[in-house]
This record gives sequence, structure tokens and C-alpha cells, in this order.
Amino acid sequence: MTDTVHSIPIDRASPVPLYFQVAQHLEHLIESGELVPGTRLDNEVILADRLGLSRPTMRQAIQHLVDRGMLVRKRGVGTQVVHPQVRRQVKLTSLYDDLARTDQRPSTKVLAREYVRAPDEAAAALGVAPGTEVVYLERLRYARDEPLALLHNHLPARLAELPTEELESRGLYEILRNSKLRIQVATQTIGARRATVREARLLEEPRGAPLLTITRTAYDDAGRAVEYGTHVYRASRYSFELTLVER
Repeated sequence: MTDTVHSIPIDRASPVPLYFQVAQHLEHLIESGELVPGTRLDNEVILADRLGLSRPTMRQAIQHLVDRGMLVRKRGVGTQVVHPQVRRQVKLTSLYDDLARTDQRPSTKVLAREYVRAPDEAAAALGVAPGTEVVYLERLRYARDEPLALLHNHLPARLAELPTEELESRGLYEILRNSKLRIQVATQTIGARRATVREARLLEEPRGAPLLTITRTAYDDAGRAVEYGTHVYRASRYSFELTLVER
């Protein structure tokens, strides 16, 4: 255990709850890299005693970060730091680009790249007749060598030039941009459900674990649908951020 945790400043005159002060400081240490993944914390009794806090207060601080996916409790091991949860603002951007911009070292495994007959939902989104031939992609996206998301895309057949090597080393939107296609606008729905057996295995989550879902249809600057995506994300490692403004 590092002295950094033992010297967390506590302001008892502050209106901010004591547990939240501790949690915020620990979060800063994790995100700054001062507490690296795998670091094991002392137990709650020791930490509470050294910080002059009650055990329930310390337990609440630890649980707050467990809930945020930054700490994990393991039987026989104790409380450990894990990779901080990926938090992504809801914008018209590629997951690959967002991960690269925040130094999450994205990588991709292409599980499928083939022509298929468009299912009804994809056909409706792309504005083609059901059964029309389209390009189907299934990719497993990693962040810092940990699986993060399972991505499914249907695209018009005219966009077939998507080499597997490029899909594994770059984001889909970057590839489309480089082919002179400009993605202008998208409609998107965010939801949640439980993982299937296959999804749990690929994402290294327990069977039935909660997953975040995104369904997105993207359009180019001519108003043509160029991508229909249905993606699932590990809720334990991923969240969305929105800025709300009063009107």
C-alpha cells in the first residue's frame, strides 16, 4: 500500500460528505496513474484508522468506486485497482477514435466481414428492400487489451472496400472518411439488457451480466444512410456522459 492513500486530505468542515472526499481523491489517483491497475488497497479497518474515519464511511467510499468499476473486491485477495471505466460523451464519433484520443490503446478483432441479405430492421434503417445484399461486420473492440464492446454493422454494398487489416487497425468512421464519405448526422438509441452466453464469453463477463446497448443509423451529407450499427458494451467498464443545459 502506498503512502499516497494514507495521506488523503480530509476536510471535516466541508459540506462534501467524508466518504465522497475519499472516493474523489482515490479516483484522481487511479485516473492519474499514481495507483496502477493491480494495486491492492489495505483493508477498510486499516484505512479507516489511518485516515481517522469510521469503518462505515470508509466502506461507503470503497463501494462507491466499486460501483464505478474502478475498484474490485476479490475473495482471498482484497480490494484491487482495475482499469478506470471508459466514459464516453454522446457525440457523432467513432469508439475507436474516442479510445485513441484518451490513450486507451484501442485494438480490434474482426469476427465477421461478409455479404448478407439485409434483415428487416437493417433494411429499413438503410432504406433498401428486405433481403438486399449488404455488407455485415462483427468486431470485438478492446481497450488496453481488455474486451470492451461487441460491434455489429450493416452497410450498403457499395461500401464493400473495407479490408480486414484496416478494420483491425483503424476505426470504421476513419476508413469511411478516407474514402471521401462524410458522415453528417445520426440517430441513436441507448438501452440495456443482459448478455447472451456468447456475448458474455467474448466480453469476459459472467453469463447474464448487464450490457449497455447502442443502435445507430448514420447518414452522409447527401442524406443517404451509410451505416446501421447495433452494439453492446460492458456496463462494468463503460458509461455514457451527457451535458444537460436548462432551457
